Order: sequence, then C-alpha cells, then structure tokens
Amino acid sequence: MKTITLGEREIREAVTMREAIDAVRRGFVDLARGEFEMPTRTALRDGRFLVMSAHHRSSASAMIKTLSLNFERNPAIAGTVVWSETGRLDQLVADAGAVTTLRTGAAVGVATDLLAAPEAGRLTVIGAGGQAPDQVRAVHAVRPLRRLTVVDADPRRAQALVETLEPELAGAELHTAADAASAVKEAEIVCCATNATSPLFTESALPAQVHVNAIGAYRPTMRELPDELLANSTVVIDELEAVLEESGEIIHALETGAIAKNALTELGTALTTTSADHGKRTVFKTVGVAMQDWAVAHLLAGKFLP
Repeated sequence: MKTITLGEREIREAVTMREAIDAVRRGFVDLARGEFEMPTRTALRDGRFLVMSAHHRSSASAMIKTLSLNFERNPAIAGTVVWSETGRLDQLVADAGAVTTLRTGAAVGVATDLLAAPEAGRLTVIGAGGQAPDQVRAVHAVRPLRRLTVVDADPRRAQALVETLEPELAGAELHTAADAASAVKEAEIVCCATNATSPLFTESALPAQVHVNAIGAYRPTMRELPDELLANSTVVIDELEAVLEESGEIIHALETGAIAKNALTELGTALTTTSADHGKRTVFKTVGVAMQDWAVAHLLAGKFLP
C-alpha cells in the first residue's frame, strides 16, 4: 500500500479547468440519479472547520475532505482531500485549497454553460480573493470573455487579480472597480465570491438579462444576493438539503416569503431536463457539496494512482 501526496502545483499541472468542468458536470448528473451517498457537511466553529464526505456507489470510491477557513490568512483554505477505493489499497491525499477552488470554479462553469446566454462575454467578478481566479477561468472556458471587471474594496487586490489573469484572457478588456452596483449594470454574467453578510447590490442595478453565480456565502449568517433577485429569477442550486441548511440567501428568501422551496431546481436535475428556457435572469447558488471534491479527486486518482 502506498499514499500519493499532491500539492497545489501538481494538481494545477494535472487537471485543466475544462477537465474539471466536465468531471463536475458528470458528477451533478450522477448526484441527481442517486449515485452518491453524501451526508451534509459538518461545520464546526461557525464554519471555520469543515468536514465533507462522498461515496460514489457504482465505482465503490470515496472522498473525505477536512479543512480550516480563515479569511485573514493567505491562503484562506488549508486542509486535505483523501481519496480511497475498495478495489485497491493505494490512497491519494491532495491539497484541499487547490481542490476546493478548482471544483468551485468548475461548478460555476457547469451552471454558466447551462444558464448564461450563448453570446454572453461580459463578466463582473465581485471579490478578488482566493476563489476569484478560478471563477474567471471557469466562465472563460464556457463563455469566452470580451470584458472582465473585477470589484474589490481593496483596489490593489483587484489590480493584482487582473494582472494575474491578463495572460489567460488575450483580447479581453480588463477593468477594476470599487462599486459593485455600477460594475454590474452592463454585465452579462456576474460572479459573487465574497464573505458578505448583506446583499452586494440591488436587483435594479442588474440588466434585464443576466446570469448570476453566488459562491461566497456558505453559512446562514452570510448573504450576497437580494431577495428580489431570487424572487424574479430562475434559481438553480447545487443541492437542496445543503442550501436549506447553509445558504443565507436561500434561508432568508424562504423566511420572508420571497421564494418558495418548489422554486429551487437542483443543478443535476436542470442538466437532465430538455427545456432550454431559463428566463431573462438566472441565478446559480452554491454552498459547495462533497460530490464536487470527489469529481476532482477522481480525476487525480486516474492520473496518479496505478
């Protein structure tokens, strides 16, 4: 028996964003089909420590992720992803920070590919932290960007993200901004990647047709989106049980009566329906589920385990 240990560099070199998107898409379809045994994650110290696990029945494989979160630390996410199978003794241990940002980006790529207008190419990203680069990469993989605007309260952090991504976005206009409401006015796609506790903009700030991804708020006390946007949009979520327990936006909107539970569609279900009519405004809300980590770990196992 041996254990393969992978750091961020090995993970990034081994798995492209396109591969991750395709793997996470297959994972969401399998999740909708009941292929996963996936408990709701354990959150300790108000979400500063998380434990997530998933078992894929047909492949007899499992993933367990443990991590700590500290937004005043760089990187904010630290921990491990452990992959194992009943069919072999070898195990894989991967850096949780790299897997988490990659799989979160990949989920946004899947949702954006499904829900955003085919010609959409103007993206506004709110939040320039550790999750933001893979948010941009994932959107760019499915909707090649013509314009990127990065919004952050710290202009130096916004500019640093633009400079990091510039080599990957040849031909796109790149901008920074400090005001979210102004920056979303002409966006075709918006990605929210913050730890906000109140909405980042009003519904009226958005154009009539837009797709919004919200990945930052993962606890009931956190919110990035206003109730009015959820009430007047097609809302797709990663997994119902998870968002009902952890998503501040969804919990708040349900409590105020802005939305009803039957207005929420899981991404796996949306991927397997035949209707392509998703409305003028669409929202993808994700708190992150263990299947996504399993999907990336599955790719890594295929590349590194004999």
